Amino acid sequence: MPALVDAQRAHAAGVQRLLESYRAVPDGTAVRLAKPTSNLFRTRTTTQGRGLDTSGLTGVIAIDTRARTAEVAGMCTYDDLVAATLRHGLAPLVVPQLKTITLGGAVTGLGIESTSFRNGLPHESVLEMDILTGAGEVLTASPTEHADLYRAFPNSYGTLGYAVRLRIDLEPVTPFVTLRHLRFHSLSDLADALGRLAQTGRLDGVAIDYLDGVVFSAEESYLCVGVQTDARGAVSDYTGQQIYYRSIQHDTGVTDDRLTIHDYLWRWDTDWFWCSQPFGAQDRRLRRIWPKRYRSSSVYSTLMKYEQRFRVGDRIEQLRGRPPRERVVQDIEVPMERCAAFLRWFLDTVPITPIWLCPLRLQSDVGWPLYPMEPRRSYVNVGFWSTVPIGSVAGATNRRIERAVRRFEGHKSLYSDSYYSREEFDELYGGDSYRAVKKRYDPDSRLLDLYAKAVQRR
Repeated sequence: MPALVDAQRAHAAGVQRLLESYRAVPDGTAVRLAKPTSNLFRTRTTTQGRGLDTSGLTGVIAIDTRARTAEVAGMCTYDDLVAATLRHGLAPLVVPQLKTITLGGAVTGLGIESTSFRNGLPHESVLEMDILTGAGEVLTASPTEHADLYRAFPNSYGTLGYAVRLRIDLEPVTPFVTLRHLRFHSLSDLADALGRLAQTGRLDGVAIDYLDGVVFSAEESYLCVGVQTDARGAVSDYTGQQIYYRSIQHDTGVTDDRLTIHDYLWRWDTDWFWCSQPFGAQDRRLRRIWPKRYRSSSVYSTLMKYEQRFRVGDRIEQLRGRPPRERVVQDIEVPMERCAAFLRWFLDTVPITPIWLCPLRLQSDVGWPLYPMEPRRSYVNVGFWSTVPIGSVAGATNRRIERAVRRFEGHKSLYSDSYYSREEFDELYGGDSYRAVKKRYDPDSRLLDLYAKAVQRR
């Protein structure tokens, strides 16, 4: 009980500092957070002035093991949240892949992982949240209280307010996960199996807990099926010399693996999926001397930001007599039945592999207005993160992908560069609903507009 009281007091003090820093922002100046880390990949204009003080909003406030819920500060990372919940044999319903993603960030900016075929997206497990609005008020939003703000908050990216506290559902987990990696030689077979597994939630009559996949080419792709287990036994370790995504690959049939639940949840973080490769972290000689604590998505993300700041990649391309390269870092969702067709188009058009696949189905029967996917319909998240030769106009490949995603009845996440017109953006991301909630909770436009932030890079 003393620890709970201390956590609550620390959180209250953190909220007070946040409000004081909000009041110190001059009129006419956009309100922003001061964040030590970010998982956004949009190019943004340089800003002046200090952001809001979130230093006291980084912890887990309380865990109710009977109700299987957690109260969490908005800037708490999933790394810290998972560490706290696993001690009780519990985990968030969806744990995004990277340790530095915050709970508030995953809710306002969307998140996904291999439980999403059965648990939807992170914001669907939120029971209530305290939000600092643009008007400088801290309001509690839930399905029954300020419900319009609650439903519009996902995909608003901090333009309707900032999550200060969230109460979320948890689910029981076991100490280990058994994995089966299924090899496919055609995209049609892959998509058919993915749809069947996502729909039934079973493989060979056994209920599955986790489902995602990787496409290396049209002739080589895999589904990774995970089942929780209490059974003890040898486990693999992909935080050292071995690399997780390489362990998936095999010639034909099925291979098996085992991980601790902790290592399964963070299996993608050590090598930032496969994006550690350009930094040399997958070279066996360099990997031996690369400190283990620095093999993480946060380190590679920091290195990438320095690369972009000093344009190291463009300078190297110039020395080689080649033009600069366009960054293509995107996650999109298409309906399950369009998955194979989209993958064929992508592999024929965009020179990027591997590609990550993650099935999802929204659990809400009402939907979420700023990311209007159909409730209870199966979709596939397709993630691709690399660079391509620059085109004739800025963002040529990204623009081509945006047009294709619309043709395939899909949506694109807004954490990276976007090129939509205002009219397209409003149509795709609930423009009318957004403006109504924005007017109510940020009447003086102290926070940025979503289009200005996502497309105009402010």
